[in-house]
Amino acid sequence: MTSSGFAAVAGPGARVLILGSLPGAVSLARGEYYAQPRNAFWPIMAELLDAAPTLDYTERVGLVVRERLAIWDVCARATRKGSLDAAIVAASVVPNDIAGFLRSHPGIRRICFNGTRAADLFRRFVVPRLPEEALAIRRLTLPSTSPAHAAMSFQQKLQLWRTGVNSADFRE
Repeated sequence: MTSSGFAAVAGPGARVLILGSLPGAVSLARGEYYAQPRNAFWPIMAELLDAAPTLDYTERVGLVVRERLAIWDVCARATRKGSLDAAIVAASVVPNDIAGFLRSHPGIRRICFNGTRAADLFRRFVVPRLPEEALAIRRLTLPSTSPAHAAMSFQQKLQLWRTGVNSADFRE
């Protein structure tokens, strides 16, 4: 089944861009990033941003924007059976215009990938299209927040995400 992603969540002062691969089935059905209840993304953001884990989606998005984070996906569209990143058919990937996003958000200082599949898709489909100045932006692959990535505990994921997303040098 071919899936299409969402528009980026970002404010004009964004400093860190968090890229996933493509929304899963639950997210697509609800029209929300990381809507799968067992996905650790929003609980991790609540910890990092010192927010209540019970915020509704609109409040979560507002908090992310206020904290100068941006959320998007590498894929604008791709074919995938189910929700696993491993099931994304590489030949079907249509990437988002990351270069255009970076031009319109010149304050981005770091790109964090939500899992290795997002990083791999970025290298394959986005890097060849990036201008030189965008290639200089620091990139960091973080552990996937997906419930399918059970090799790490929530606390292990949180610690790595804290280092990658919440470091003051990228958010100030």
